[in-house]
Amino acid sequence: MTELGRQGGKGPAGQGPGGPGGPDAADPGELRQALAAAVRGEVSFDATARALNTMDASNYRRVPLGVVAPRDADDVAAALSVCRAHGVPVVPRGGGTSIAGQATGTGVVLDFTRHMNRLLALDPEARTAVVQPGLVLDRLQEAAAPHGLRFGPDPSTHSRCTLGGMIGNNSCGAHSVAWGTTADNVRELSVLTARGRALRPGRDWAGAPDGLRPLVEAERARLRTGFPDLPRRISGYALDALLPERGADVARSFCGSEGTLGVLTEAVVGLVEAPRARALAVLAYADESAAAEAAAGLLPYGPLTVEGMAADLVRSEAGLPRGGAWLFVETGGADPREARARADAIVRAADVLDALVVTDPAGQRALWRIREDASGTATRTAGGGEAWPGWEDCAVPPARLSAYLRDFRGLLAAHGLRGTPYGHFGDGCIHVRIDFDLLTSAGVARFRRFSEEVAELVVSHGGSLSGEHGDGQARAELLPRMYGHEMVALFERTKAVWDPDDLLNPGMLVRPRPLDGNLRFAVLPREPVDVAFGYPADGGDFRAAVRRCVGVAKCRAQEPGPGVMCPSYRVTGEEEHSTRGRARLLHEMLAGEIVTDGWRSTEVRDALDLCLSCRGCRSDCPVGVDVATYKAEFLHHHYAGRRRPAAHYAMGRLPVWLELVARTRTARLVNSLAAVRPFAALAKRLGGIAPERRLPRVAPVPFSRWWSRRFGDRARDLVREGREPLPGAGLDTVVLWPDTFTEHLSPAVGRAAVRVLEAAGLTVVLPPGVRPKASPVGDGRTRGPIRPGTFAGRRPGRVCCGLTYVSTGQLDHARAVQRRTLDLMEPVLDAGLPVVVLEPSCAAALRTDLPELLHDDPRAARLARAVVTFAEALERHAPHWSPPRVDRPAVGQTHCHQHAVLGDAAERRLREATGLTGTLTGGCCGLAGNFGFEKGHYEVSAACAEERLLPAVRSAPEDAVVLADGYSCRTQLDQLAGRRGRHLAEVLADALDDTPRGPDDTLTGPDDTPAAPDGPPDATPGVR
Repeated sequence: MTELGRQGGKGPAGQGPGGPGGPDAADPGELRQALAAAVRGEVSFDATARALNTMDASNYRRVPLGVVAPRDADDVAAALSVCRAHGVPVVPRGGGTSIAGQATGTGVVLDFTRHMNRLLALDPEARTAVVQPGLVLDRLQEAAAPHGLRFGPDPSTHSRCTLGGMIGNNSCGAHSVAWGTTADNVRELSVLTARGRALRPGRDWAGAPDGLRPLVEAERARLRTGFPDLPRRISGYALDALLPERGADVARSFCGSEGTLGVLTEAVVGLVEAPRARALAVLAYADESAAAEAAAGLLPYGPLTVEGMAADLVRSEAGLPRGGAWLFVETGGADPREARARADAIVRAADVLDALVVTDPAGQRALWRIREDASGTATRTAGGGEAWPGWEDCAVPPARLSAYLRDFRGLLAAHGLRGTPYGHFGDGCIHVRIDFDLLTSAGVARFRRFSEEVAELVVSHGGSLSGEHGDGQARAELLPRMYGHEMVALFERTKAVWDPDDLLNPGMLVRPRPLDGNLRFAVLPREPVDVAFGYPADGGDFRAAVRRCVGVAKCRAQEPGPGVMCPSYRVTGEEEHSTRGRARLLHEMLAGEIVTDGWRSTEVRDALDLCLSCRGCRSDCPVGVDVATYKAEFLHHHYAGRRRPAAHYAMGRLPVWLELVARTRTARLVNSLAAVRPFAALAKRLGGIAPERRLPRVAPVPFSRWWSRRFGDRARDLVREGREPLPGAGLDTVVLWPDTFTEHLSPAVGRAAVRVLEAAGLTVVLPPGVRPKASPVGDGRTRGPIRPGTFAGRRPGRVCCGLTYVSTGQLDHARAVQRRTLDLMEPVLDAGLPVVVLEPSCAAALRTDLPELLHDDPRAARLARAVVTFAEALERHAPHWSPPRVDRPAVGQTHCHQHAVLGDAAERRLREATGLTGTLTGGCCGLAGNFGFEKGHYEVSAACAEERLLPAVRSAPEDAVVLADGYSCRTQLDQLAGRRGRHLAEVLADALDDTPRGPDDTLTGPDDTPAAPDGPPDATPGVR
């Protein structure tokens, strides 16, 4: 195992800051000063900015000198002038989702997403829009939708890809069978050449640079015969668009030039009429070959899409008709009936195993998400191994697609490779991720051989090496196999006309870098890194965990939809606060070239600081990047052997302090002091707590003390009746987990849960309070019966999931607490009892952190499997119980950990059964445990809440129930909106028939505790 110290990982010998083919030796300091003096936008040459721009969504990595975020076209011109004077290349960049390497470079990166991201004009009558290059496609679609219009092309990355990037790559998307490629929808461009000349490319040679027209006119014969005729021919320069019979369209020929000819500063794009209604027919076939065979035959019916994918790309086949591959065929109409009729006609005409037609918009969106996530899902093989681009994007005539796929599969098998094709079957365009070994020299050699052979195969079928994503570094070297050397030489002459100094994105399209050079994995350490977590999905290898991020950037979406990822990015808009940005910085930390301090890196620390540990990326990221775990791992190493921030001691060790308050019975004193402003201010300052926050009140009577008194009273009654006072474990017994928040801060939730679970006919016990005396203990194999008294220990002991230690990176403490917990829980595990956890974040910690931290202890996995949520407990263990009716609207937010780890299907069914109507929002409340309480996080925390949660609560009907199962969510609602959020257990307990109860059954009272005075010391089941 490699110890990642101050030097980080080691890159290949002899590789300088820019790697092979880097810019001429320019002085970075002088260049930065010159750019800062010339442009009004941000100029960043720091390690973080450079690290964030080393990669796009491809296999390639090139280290830039710096990043400029221009504010307008004048800034772009100024930056080009400075870079030209210093001999430094320039790379325009949008969302950074390019898959062939064309959004990376060794000079200066122009980031258009920060400022030049506006919609300048929209003309519904002319059906045009004027956009800046950094405008995200979804923002244009949102502006056009009220007018019944839309931009035709729509890549699966529509929520974060930019119009400039789409023009640079000539992107297409699912609807290209109806509305064509980006080039088909561009009217006019505003472009700056590398030498600063402003051009307005359009039709009839408008905006052509000097020398382009005579060059083309001299080669008309070659241009008329040298390009394959197919709908998805993206490779090379589109010089045939300059032929007179095609309108001599300079704007169209510029599309797909990958930033090598000029820098786009503005574009006039065409809009199309959006169908008023749509239907989605999902056609099931035996395999992808059968689906591909059928695709071309559906085109005469005028579909809007004909998308194909196979079963091994689908995480869950729920909602899809039975089959091994599917075509997603969308139809449109003036009304739902017409759209449905067209879909039904296609189903009747198709020879399918099964079919499904969906007209409900929500149902269609859910199905489309399956297809859109395929670009990320495809990066993992069926067995969980890694798969990469590299042959991501070819296109053949649609009628030849099935034959091509059969030959392609044969070539994969011949090379011992695996991959699952998917994509735009109606256009003959195929995407695929293949399990290339890009880590060893032998694997890279096979990658090259396969790429060369598959290029010949594509050409033999009359296809294009790129059908959507461009050539970049991945395919440009192979262009002579498609076009011949004479045409490629014409491409080089074209580049010289536009950019005689070779300043713009050199090494792309013409005079390309080798397809097996600059691979992003080459700089990672050769040996595994010593880490604390087990990373079971990555073979225990932290390098593989970091490699999960392939750059598709779903985390950069501005709307979370039903998901969570990534709340901090949506607040700040900064790449370093996105899931991708943080993964990129960790990659560079391992590489050790830009980020040189290893685990001590301040760049990585600062980027992770605003990570809420919401775990949204664990479920919402198509490749399962888990930044919350990576953050805990990093903090564990970063602060090893040195002083931590005060908040880590104050809130990371919260269970210790709250238990101390409970033992000394000083909760009322603590609450009184916290209510005095000077004392509260001092406590917050010493504890690293945000001054804007109110300190939570501690319950004078912890939940387990209430439980002990109640249990003791009942035991005495049973003794008087001559029955066994302490129950054993029956089939209807559940163990209620007294998490720190329920125990000390919100015991009413625990009391409500007890009441509901018992009303459902379940016997509720708390975890044992003493480590069993039977030997051996802790081997994970010893089994023994639970007898009366097992849950009645007197010696103090507390179970704990370790959440607060994990979230602050105190992993040694977390493991010690978790091992003690497993010792205490041994009888529960041996009895096979379900463990009901009321706090979603604690349940998620037990399901994930526990087995991943204690991966060497089989008891951890057993406890993780035993954990159930409140709703799951009722559904699985009291299936015949009918919950009380509430019959009120509900509002709130699904807990982010519930969404990411636990799932909320049982909760939704329980709400429906009780008559709680409405859908809870996505996103994150922003408090996120210790995050929102930490000094410096308040503004981001509040902004997260304002995104979805607080607006939903404010707009809810007066009689709505505000649901918040998490303590953090309830606290955020209280402190920011003055609204009381309630756990679902509390709502159900209140709805139960109002039967008389004694004082020990009190569910509410002052300070969220029973009104009765404190009882005697604990002496009954499951207390400590």
